[in-house]
Amino acid sequence: MNEQVIIVDDKDNPVGTMEKMEAHRKGALHRAFSVFIFNSQGELLLQQRALEKYHSGGKWTNTCCSHPRPNEKTIDAAKRRLKEEMGIKCTLSYSFQFYYKAEFDNGLIEHEIDHVFFGLSDSTPQLNPNEVLSYQYISLNDLKKEIQLYPDKFTPWFKICFDQVLRNKPF
Repeated sequence: MNEQVIIVDDKDNPVGTMEKMEAHRKGALHRAFSVFIFNSQGELLLQQRALEKYHSGGKWTNTCCSHPRPNEKTIDAAKRRLKEEMGIKCTLSYSFQFYYKAEFDNGLIEHEIDHVFFGLSDSTPQLNPNEVLSYQYISLNDLKKEIQLYPDKFTPWFKICFDQVLRNKPF
């Protein structure tokens, strides 16, 4: 499928669309989202990206992330991808957004304005093996230590926004 992303200016105003891989090859600024699901014990649900992903395969990251499609509300895209990747449906609430740019060894560039959503669920994930290799629930204190000790285990965007997640967590 020829998946399109929403190209934005530095204030997150849409200025066009571009094929997803082309946007990542050119480093075009585009809209993205990241979902953080917590359980009733306050633990964060992490996913380990499938090894076959176009970048960051095998790295640990937030519950799910992706890009809204043209003419799709970002919250609707977040709910769609949470169901597609992790098999979870729950209420999501917008928390904050952040900007980042990261270059990868394979020449791809993530250049995004990333909208962050939080949710609460005790559902057992039903993983899509094309997207997710594994999952774990972890306390935020333990996760902070893991990121400090083993930063290469985690995706760049996750490490960039983690302090904001700690400041904005929903409990």
